[in-house]
This record gives sequence, C-alpha cells and structure tokens, in this order.
Amino acid sequence: MSRRNPSTRPGTFAESVTTAGSDGARTRRQFVQEATRLAAAAALFGRTAGVPFCTARAHQTGGFPAGKYVDVHTHLGQTWNSTEVLTAEALLRWMDSREIAQAVVLPLVSPEASSYPLTSDFVLAQTEPYRDRLIPFCSIDPRTSFSGGSKGLRDMLSVYAEKGAKGFGEHKPGVAIDDPRNMELYAVCGEVGLPVLFHLDNQRNTDDPRLSGLERALKSHADTIFIGHGPGWWASISGGNQQSDLGGYPQAEVAPGGAIDRLMDAYPNLYGDLSAGSGANAISRDVSFGGEFVRRRADRLMFGTDFLSPGQEVPQFEVLAGLDLPDDVAAKVYRDNARRVLGLTA
Repeated sequence: MSRRNPSTRPGTFAESVTTAGSDGARTRRQFVQEATRLAAAAALFGRTAGVPFCTARAHQTGGFPAGKYVDVHTHLGQTWNSTEVLTAEALLRWMDSREIAQAVVLPLVSPEASSYPLTSDFVLAQTEPYRDRLIPFCSIDPRTSFSGGSKGLRDMLSVYAEKGAKGFGEHKPGVAIDDPRNMELYAVCGEVGLPVLFHLDNQRNTDDPRLSGLERALKSHADTIFIGHGPGWWASISGGNQQSDLGGYPQAEVAPGGAIDRLMDAYPNLYGDLSAGSGANAISRDVSFGGEFVRRRADRLMFGTDFLSPGQEVPQFEVLAGLDLPDDVAAKVYRDNARRVLGLTA
C-alpha cells in the first residue's frame, strides 16, 4: 500500500452521459427509448434495499457482476490520518464509475501498516452485505500473541476463512520477509488455502536487493501463493538495485536481471499486484520494457489500485491502457487471474 498515487484524476460516469435535445415533438418510440435510457442510468447509481444496483442485479441474473476489472487491492475505513474515511457504499460507487466488477478489501493490522488499525473483523463485517462484489481478506501480525503453536494459528485463520476471507493480507509487518514468525504464517496460509498478498520495502517485510529472503519463503512454502506489492517488490523489476532503491520509486530505465523475473521463472507460486504508485511506476518508468513484461507475465499479474480514500487519483487505468494489450492478455491481467487464484465463482 502506498500513499503516492501520481496520475490524472479519474473521470466519472456523469461526464460520459449526453442528453437529447428538446426541439420538436417526440414520437412514442423516441419517448420510450429515452425513458429506458434514463431509467438505466438512474438505476446504476440508485439503491435497491440499500444495495447498489449492480449488486442486486448480480443476485438476480447469476454470473459475475458486470465489469472489466477485478481490483485485488483496496481498503475501507480510514487508513492514514491524512486521508478520509472510505465506506463500502462509496467504494462501490467508485467501482461502478470505473467498470470494476469486484474488489478485494484488505485489512491492515500491523503498526507499521497504517495510521489506524483496520482489523480482519472490521473488513469481514463491512463487506458482508456485498460479498458478490467486495472480497474480504484477513490478516494477523506475526508478532501477535497466541497459544497452541501452528495449530493455534491455523485455528485462527480457519475461522476467518469460514467467515468468507479469500486470502491473507495486506501483510505488512515491520520484520524481515523471511523472519521465522513470518515463515510460520506462510506455512499455515498454505494449509488453509489463503494466498498471501505482501508489501515489501525497507520498513516492512524487509529484504536485500536480490530478494533472497523472499526466495527462501517461496522455496520453503511451495504450496502457498504469494502476491507481491510495494516499492521494494516493484523496484525489483530491474536488475542492479541498491538497498535504497527498495524504499522508493526508481526512474531509470529497467536494467536486465531483475529479481521479479528470476523468481517468477523459478517459482510458479509467485504473482504480482499492479496497484499503487509503485506498480504504476514499475510499468511506466520504461514503457517498452513494461509493456513487454506485462505480456510475458500475463499469467502472473493482477490488476489493482490501492484505492483507499474518496477522490484518490489512480494511475493504473491510464498506464495500462497505454500499453495497448491484446484482448487475451488484458482479460487475464484485468480480472481472470484474480478470480482463478482466489477461487472466485459466479
């Protein structure tokens, strides 16, 4: 998760709506066509028993909700003391305006992760009325006190999974990514069937420029799916990094030998979350490499925004649209990979 989101402000549905002129009498057909169009627009932004229209429609017709994207990275509540509260209803309205069918909602439980704790129970409760569209994750800080060893941890995560959690994260503690306590979490997540969405930089889930710690985690937990995110992860699209690069947004052209490519070649349980300023920067810092990377890793990348506050600027739409991706690649990256990895069903 990142506070940096440099981009143009996203447009709204209302900006694309045009109105018909009123000169002359209307035929009955014109009247019916206009009334139908206006009713559809009103329904899109209206409410049906307190539920957004497209959520109610999904229940009625079956299948996935309509939309071009599945967003694997959003937050509810107030994340930073400098951002505003985001409600589930406001998130859904924004999703409607950006053709987002479903979105993963991530808790933040580590003190390094956010200004305010956003617990797993909070996320599960806030998403409960909208589970066809809002997909909850759960999280436990590896430094949490619990009894019973791995069994105790497994019991805790199993309760969250039974309540609807489809993954683990945003995993963002201030320890090394291969800290023994993290390694125990990864093992149990694999047993319970929860993919781990982790943030990596020089403060949270720390690692060296070759991502040696992450490699140890991947190698030791082949049954656990890992989804990379954050400045340190996305800086690793390039080779030749210094430690400081893992804490920022490098602007130089991508050098050969990046750790992401090396690890994705070796470990089929590794994926990437394209959200936030870090994900957008990784693709746009060297557009030629970025476009080729997305095509080459089409089975391993997932669309995400890190949307967490009303009015937030989100660069992903513009950056990805500029790559002119083939339809099959776009379908995988925009939605299909996330649904496959998270086991989402219509």
